[in-house]
Amino acid sequence: MGIAERKIRQKEEVRTSILAAAWKLVEHEGWQALSIRRIADAIEYSVPVIYDHFQNKEAILSEFTRRGFLLLSADLEKSRSLILDPARQLEAMAYAYWEFAFRNKEYYQLMYGLGMPTCEAVRQMPELQHFSEIIREPIRALIAESKQKDTDEFLKMQTFWSMLHGLISINMLGSEANQNKYNALILEDFIKTFINGIKE
Repeated sequence: MGIAERKIRQKEEVRTSILAAAWKLVEHEGWQALSIRRIADAIEYSVPVIYDHFQNKEAILSEFTRRGFLLLSADLEKSRSLILDPARQLEAMAYAYWEFAFRNKEYYQLMYGLGMPTCEAVRQMPELQHFSEIIREPIRALIAESKQKDTDEFLKMQTFWSMLHGLISINMLGSEANQNKYNALILEDFIKTFINGIKE
């Protein structure tokens, strides 16, 4: 291995260590505990070394956001892969989305820490663009089968996403009893109402 290749590999190893240390901090203490200084202390490097790999803390958060949407997209694609009917695809994806949120709370809270991503944010992050297209595809198919073929698919995608995110947010903040008692019923009611709204 040449000197150039070794330097590239070493740089990638340090970058990986930075992200691993950052994630460990988040898992144990939450996103509010994350700082460049604490990451540097955790991997026993100086602060400037962190800045050699990431411009600032926001760049680290952006990397985790990107990873979160990659993981979520993979879950959604897997959930719909064996289903042909677009209504059932949407249903399967809604449940997969719900399960992802509660199984990956750290990712989910970062991905939506400032609310729903804007159109501009979606355009700037390919992973977010891919994620929104996964949701739009079965919605587009449902609209094509409906009597209202001029329905705005982007509006429906935003409605689906917003309602699902809202239900998850309420449950993340609510008590365990509420989660156990009403989750399935609320989610089922939302999915049914949303799909029927497009079909009519």
